[in-house]
Amino acid sequence: MGRLKPSTPEHALSLYKTLAQRGGTGHTHHHDSFAAHAAVFAIKSCSSSPQSSLLVPQLHAHLIKTNLLSHVYVATALLHAYSLASLPHARLLFDEIPNRNVVTANTMITCFARHDDLSAARSLFNAMPERDVASWSAIIGGYMARTCRTQGLALFREMMEGGQVMPDQLMLVTVLAGCANTGSFTLLGKSIHAYCEKHGMEINVQLGTSLIDMYMKSGCLMSAFKVFERMPERNVMHWTAMICGLAFNGHGNDALAFFREMRQARVKPNEITFTGVLNACCHAGLVEEGQKYFCSMVEEFSLDPGIHHYGCMVELFAKVGRLEDAYDVIQSMKVEPNIIVWTSLLAACKKHGKFEVAEKVIDKVLAMVVPDEDGGIYTLISDLYAMVGRWSDAERVRMLMDENNVKKNRGSSFI
Repeated sequence: MGRLKPSTPEHALSLYKTLAQRGGTGHTHHHDSFAAHAAVFAIKSCSSSPQSSLLVPQLHAHLIKTNLLSHVYVATALLHAYSLASLPHARLLFDEIPNRNVVTANTMITCFARHDDLSAARSLFNAMPERDVASWSAIIGGYMARTCRTQGLALFREMMEGGQVMPDQLMLVTVLAGCANTGSFTLLGKSIHAYCEKHGMEINVQLGTSLIDMYMKSGCLMSAFKVFERMPERNVMHWTAMICGLAFNGHGNDALAFFREMRQARVKPNEITFTGVLNACCHAGLVEEGQKYFCSMVEEFSLDPGIHHYGCMVELFAKVGRLEDAYDVIQSMKVEPNIIVWTSLLAACKKHGKFEVAEKVIDKVLAMVVPDEDGGIYTLISDLYAMVGRWSDAERVRMLMDENNVKKNRGSSFI
């Protein structure tokens, strides 16, 4: 089979059909098993194709014809392929699989969660007579991915208290991410770290990074340092977690010192590293350093700046009142500026009492506002008009708020 390596999903489908047809149906167990494994390979290949919506149903029809769907692992592979794009098709197939196993149910739970049907995912999970660690990971990961972190963390606690299933590294990474973004669960994050230590669990790259991130977002900087220092090998993810965490906690100069240490260790930074570095420059008010690092990102490391990098540069200039420079950064962006970037500039115009730059962008921002999400921007623009005595314009914006039944909400920032 090693020499029959298909180069495209279409080739994989053709190869599978050839292998299946060569023996026909009703042949030896050996051939049937070989054809089933070839089918799984073809399913995986077709599901990753841009033409998957055409290829997967074709393969499904052929699997019915050859009776290979009677193999539960073939049916489960096909279920996974459908789950990536179509919940209705996946649900129909799931209901038709007579010999479902734990893996099949886990795949369907993940499918429900991916398509935002957490209620159905939980119902299926609750109905399972047996659950393995992947079952718990599927439902907990579904809650976490859809910001239902409290429910996800509660389930994790239930699993641990039951004592029947032990978490693996992947699950702990998922749960730690929830702890990092839910401040009240810092104690749970620490207990997970203690669990890893007690059971001699290897702190791999992902788990180490998640622990650092959790401690940093919880404000436990010394604990993050200890995890970092104990890593046998430190790659870009560990260094980046430390740099971003220090910047997040307002320790801009320390974050930049860490970046310099990272370079001395000959670890190549990535785009996320530079997000942390530029955030650090913003917190420390280091304009020249920020410009230097932004240029270094492009010229030395051939990395393309994204919306967050440009946003940091806008905030960096805006923070010190260099509003024309901030405006020039937006004008030079190679990606489409979003409303957060423009609002950052407008907020700085209000802070520094400079209306000239704001006037250039107000109409553009008003055209981008989504009333249910960006209500506070109306207030900001109205205040800018009032600042220079343009009361009729201020009132016009206030009327827009009333017409759209807008309530003021918090603004957003890149730092």
